[in-house]
Amino acid sequence: MGEQGDQVDVVVVGLGVGGEETAGRLAQAGLRVVGIESRLVGGECPYYGCIPSKMMIRAANLIAETRRVEGMAGTSTVQPDWTPVAKRIREEATDTWNDQVAVDRLVNKGATVIKDRATITGPNTVKAGDREFEATRGIVIATGTIPSVPPIDGLAGTPYWTNREAIEVEVLPASLLVLGGGAIGMELAQVFARFGVKVTVIEGAAEVLSMEEPESGVLAREALERDGVTFLLGAHAKQVTYAGDTFTVTLENGATAGGEKLLVATGRRIATADLGLEKLGLDPKARRIDVDEHVRAGDKVWAIGDVTGVGVFTHNAMYQADIAVRDILQEPDAPTASYHAMPRVTFTDPEIGAVGMTEQQAREAGLNVRTGSTPIPASTRGWIHKAGNEGFIKVIADADRGVLVGATSAGPTGGEVLSALAVAVHAAVPVHTLRQMILAYPTFHRAIGEALKPL
Repeated sequence: MGEQGDQVDVVVVGLGVGGEETAGRLAQAGLRVVGIESRLVGGECPYYGCIPSKMMIRAANLIAETRRVEGMAGTSTVQPDWTPVAKRIREEATDTWNDQVAVDRLVNKGATVIKDRATITGPNTVKAGDREFEATRGIVIATGTIPSVPPIDGLAGTPYWTNREAIEVEVLPASLLVLGGGAIGMELAQVFARFGVKVTVIEGAAEVLSMEEPESGVLAREALERDGVTFLLGAHAKQVTYAGDTFTVTLENGATAGGEKLLVATGRRIATADLGLEKLGLDPKARRIDVDEHVRAGDKVWAIGDVTGVGVFTHNAMYQADIAVRDILQEPDAPTASYHAMPRVTFTDPEIGAVGMTEQQAREAGLNVRTGSTPIPASTRGWIHKAGNEGFIKVIADADRGVLVGATSAGPTGGEVLSALAVAVHAAVPVHTLRQMILAYPTFHRAIGEALKPL
């Protein structure tokens, strides 16, 4: 490529999961593609999110399973050791946070990768470093999200953790305060507790996992309480102090909680203020970039992944990337986006999978709601499983249409059992048809049949 004003087909701003997929596939299709990324190619998921956190969870679950031997298969002792976990994260998951393999993968597909901050300078132009690119076909915005740190008095300037520091940790603290009882906070709290850390979770809502079914929050909290985690619910942090290697959080009711480390897990937000979105006619201060069913944000502009506000899920970024790629390539059968069956899994133990609407969301949407629920321990497989068999299956039906609009599958393999329910919600399979299915015995998923009975 030449100097300033290089003409290309597409500029992809942000090379996280969605951006990397988009840039790679467009390049393979023969387009001239420039991908710009200021951090790591691959984004949060492989380096600080899904992959390393699931390695941590796998290790922590092994500890819990070993402890379940007692009374079922003899006796057991386990001596938790974080060293192999930290080593695996460095060697197998992140290459010690080096993205060269990911960069090479993109370059080999024919894309140009620029490691710098991107600035949108006009309707079709993007600047990175001292180079400016004109995108004749368009710009794809895939800049993701960053941890949302609340403006609590005294927090700024302290060595608090976000998910990044929690994933990088090589020596575990003796105690940990967690601000936020969402999926990230709950997953990490359980991992650290199982490795012997004294964990306290501070959550402003009345229950954890407040975006999911209330039953899911109760199940997860009680599971973590058995692991030794303390919960302060309906608790709002008013002030944070850090002195003598100890964090103290003062709550609005005057109570205090202390810990050696403080993990801030209060959600994520887009950071697009300095990107130049206004040059594309978009609001740089908006909480998300609105997109249509082709994930277009404007003329010759597409946005994918977390920035669209649909859900901070890797699978959503991949889904939207596919839609953007096929729209940009003007494929005649290009699909349109539908989020009615968005699946998500909180990888606590028990694992909590959910798809589509919660009961509350369905009622707020004005649907004629019917629900069915069954506890996993009451199923044959749950009874056999015994130790660690907590969970339930809950289904949400639109009685007028006779289809499921949402479901939750919680249990030892909740995220896997979810797949059958996700198909049902995605394809709007009639409840009548679902009830006539032959479900293999004795499986966890057979409990779906019981949950459907009240409908």
